[in-house]
Amino acid sequence: MEEFVQKNIMPPVMKLVNTKAIQAMKDGMIYTIPLIITGSIFLILGQLPVQSAQDYLNSVMIGDISLNSLFLKANASTFSINAIIAVVAIAYVYIKNEGYEPLGGAFVALGSFLLISPDTISTILDSGEEVVAGGVINKGWTGGKAMIGSIIVGLLVGWAYSSILKRDIRIKMPDGVPEGVSNAFTALIPAIMIITGTLVLEGIFHAVASQTGMELIYTVIGAPLQNLSDTYGAIMLVAFLVHFLWFFGVHGATLISGIMTPMWTANYMENQALYDAGNLTLQTGHIVTQQFYENMITTIGIAIYCLAFAKSSQYKAIGGIAIGPAIFNINEPIIFGIPIVMNPIAAVPFMLVPMISTTMEYVAIATGLCPMYRGIYVPWTTPPIISGFLIGDWRTAVLQALVLVMSVVVYTPFMRVLDKQAVDDDDW
Repeated sequence: MEEFVQKNIMPPVMKLVNTKAIQAMKDGMIYTIPLIITGSIFLILGQLPVQSAQDYLNSVMIGDISLNSLFLKANASTFSINAIIAVVAIAYVYIKNEGYEPLGGAFVALGSFLLISPDTISTILDSGEEVVAGGVINKGWTGGKAMIGSIIVGLLVGWAYSSILKRDIRIKMPDGVPEGVSNAFTALIPAIMIITGTLVLEGIFHAVASQTGMELIYTVIGAPLQNLSDTYGAIMLVAFLVHFLWFFGVHGATLISGIMTPMWTANYMENQALYDAGNLTLQTGHIVTQQFYENMITTIGIAIYCLAFAKSSQYKAIGGIAIGPAIFNINEPIIFGIPIVMNPIAAVPFMLVPMISTTMEYVAIATGLCPMYRGIYVPWTTPPIISGFLIGDWRTAVLQALVLVMSVVVYTPFMRVLDKQAVDDDDW
């Protein structure tokens, strides 16, 4: 099996993961995390689960705005612009990896993004008349709905900008000119070429589909990809592949999440927008989001077994060392300490537990036993139970507790086999 995987599976997987596009997308999306977490904090403050506290925040006025509205404004100013952050960051990383000064190209990507985005907002008055305001940045198209489009624009602009510079199509300034000035003139010709090309494409989009480029991308690519990523089959495949790759010592989470994170991020951003509009239901929203993936799959069950039930000195020691990191979802001490890598006995529950937990979580949300995830995002290192309360409510925390119990139960018979072998080694 190891030989088959190393020869037939790992080469194409690593080839895909190491492509310039995947690297730029994976590393660029990381730049959205600070604003996502910051926005989540203010979203929690602005939508407290205790009604009396919520009423108090609504009653505290700061000038002409309530404290609650101020919190939600902070959320909107951070959380709702993540597509803008993504397009700038992805182009930046792509160009930087190609060895060029990246900031100028990143701003060109931002210009291209805004060029193909809707720049009007319509409002229906009480009289029934529709009023359209133009020349605006529509926040409905700077968050989740535009995430796939921002990735496409960021990658294309990053590639085009680098390609132009590779052909040395630029204005060269003489030695002695300040670096900032030189970089600005270096970016000038690529900027003109790329923005002009984007303008032509936007004209074609309107001529053919009577839509902006961003709307067309969402309709043709974004929505179908999000719906596909939201299926039970897709998340089960991810749960298996991540841990299957770990068995061979490959960081499966890094490889798979680099591809899936943009779609899962768009899913929970859309859920928040639907919630704000009072229209978040199982029919309109998404079950599978970034929170779905990050907060239910854990190896803490092995650490609990080793700490509480192991008889061998080896696994008792591993349990004591690994339980701390495992509480914060850091699994490397377990993966390489048991080890799970290239260990067929430990690999069975290692792959089985996340698939069972995924099924439990999906069924719980699909049946309404647990709430759908919205815009509240916590770092993946947040301990279980606590993260459940934050991203969902008490029902999500209870589900996490059940998942932990399940993981201990499933790991126990397999770990007993390994533990007995280790006891025999101790006796020897």
